[in-house]
Amino acid sequence: MDITEHKTSEGTLYCCAIKDACSGRIVGYSIDSRMKSRLAVQALENAAQMRGDVAGCIVHSDRGSEFRSRKFLRALARHRVVGSMGRVGSSGDNAAMESFFSLLQKNVLDRRSWTTRDQLRIAIVSWIERTYHRRRRQPRLGRLTPIEFETIMNTTVALAA
Repeated sequence: MDITEHKTSEGTLYCCAIKDACSGRIVGYSIDSRMKSRLAVQALENAAQMRGDVAGCIVHSDRGSEFRSRKFLRALARHRVVGSMGRVGSSGDNAAMESFFSLLQKNVLDRRSWTTRDQLRIAIVSWIERTYHRRRRQPRLGRLTPIEFETIMNTTVALAA
């Protein structure tokens, strides 16, 4: 879990996202004009809504104040999720999210200048939902997309049960 920011003519837009370490899918995200604890809380709420029962899952983040806030800690407890934080000065600790945000930067944010926050918000959501989840094949998933990988895994688990 991490947060990135990008400038528009209207001001900065922040995106907080949670990535599933197994499938690579972005399971929850939130986008706002302010970097407050509610940005992280909403990303967690969206992930919990998408996944259903998330009790026992581990949510890893850096030591940003949003992830140490009372509101966020209460949201972790409410969903019975375990919070994990990297060590101070250990940037490689959150490499999966840094890699995702690097792709977002290259494929969306740096492609043009953004006039409004709404334009950028739509571009981010479209890229995540259309391209990253459904078109971008990942070598570590056997050249499958995150959606294809999860579909196969869910079918395999269902058949095994």
